[in-house]
Amino acid sequence: MIMHNSSVPYYSVSVIFTSYGSLSSLHHLYFTLALMVYLITLVANIFLMVVIYMEPSLHKPMYIFLFNLALNGLYGSSAFYPQLLDNLLSEVQGSSYVGCLVQVFCMSSYATCAYAILTVMAYDRYVSICKPLLYYRIITNEKVKRLLMFSYFFPVLGTSINTVLTARLPLCELKIHRLFCDNWAVVKNSCINTNLNNVFGLLLVVIFVILPMFFVIFTYSKILMISLKTSKEAQRKALSTCAPHLITFINFSIAVLFALIYNRFDVQQVPAGVNIMISVHFVVIPPLLHPIIYGIRTQEIRKCIRKLLEIGLLMHD
Repeated sequence: MIMHNSSVPYYSVSVIFTSYGSLSSLHHLYFTLALMVYLITLVANIFLMVVIYMEPSLHKPMYIFLFNLALNGLYGSSAFYPQLLDNLLSEVQGSSYVGCLVQVFCMSSYATCAYAILTVMAYDRYVSICKPLLYYRIITNEKVKRLLMFSYFFPVLGTSINTVLTARLPLCELKIHRLFCDNWAVVKNSCINTNLNNVFGLLLVVIFVILPMFFVIFTYSKILMISLKTSKEAQRKALSTCAPHLITFINFSIAVLFALIYNRFDVQQVPAGVNIMISVHFVVIPPLLHPIIYGIRTQEIRKCIRKLLEIGLLMHD
C-alpha cells in the first residue's frame, strides 16, 4: 500500500510489524514471559517510588531525581508492553498509523528524558563529592525543580518536533521490521527525501546522548581525581554513593548505543533473535534493572525498605 498521492487519509492507515513472525507458534509463551517482566517492572518501580515518597529521610535531591527516573521507567514500559501483549495474542500484528506515531513519540521521549535525568544525577553526585561544603547552597530546592524541568521540557520538545517531522512523511511501505514503532523504522518507509529528518535526528542524538555522555565522563573523572586524594573511608563512601548511578548510566548507554547503531543496518540481514533483543533492550532492561540496582546498592534505600517491611509485618500481626 502506498500513501503517496493517495486519497486515503493517513490516519486511517495501519502498519504491520513483521518481527512477530519470527516468534512462530510460541506467541502464548512469549506473552506470559512479557507479562511477567512487565509486572515485575511495574512493581519494582512503583515500590521504589513509594519508599522514597513515604520515607522523609529520602526527601533529598538524589532521591528526588531517582523517583523521577523510576517514574520515567514506568512511562517507557507502558508505552511498549501493552501493545506488545496485544499483538502477541492477535492474528494480525499491527497498529494504526496514528497509534504508531504516538508510540514513536513516547519511546523517543522516554529515552531522551531518561538520559537527561541520569545526567542531572551525575551533576548532583559531582557537587556532593567535589564540593560537599557548598552542596546545599548549590543544589537548592529551586535548583532541583529547574533541573527536573530541564530534564523533561527540552527532551519532550525535541522529540515532539521530531515526531511532527516524521508525521509529515508519506509512506510507500507499511511493513515495519520491529516489534513496535520507532522513528527511524517509520522514516525509512517514506516515499520522499528524508534529509531533514536525518539531520534533525542526528542533532537530537548529539544533544541528548553524545553531549550528556561526555558530561558524565567529565564529572566522574573529577570525582575520581578528588577521591584519590581522600582517605580510604571517604573513597569507600564515594564509591557506594556513585556505584548505583554509574552502573545504571553504563547500562542505559549501552542499550541506547546498541539501538542507535542497529537502526543504521538492514535488520533483515540480522538473525531474528538478535534483531528482537537489540531493538527492545533499551525499553526492557533499564526500567527493570534500575530500581533493583538502587534497591540493592544504596544503603539508605535498603534501610528504608527494611524499616517499611518491619512496619508492615507489625501491622499485619
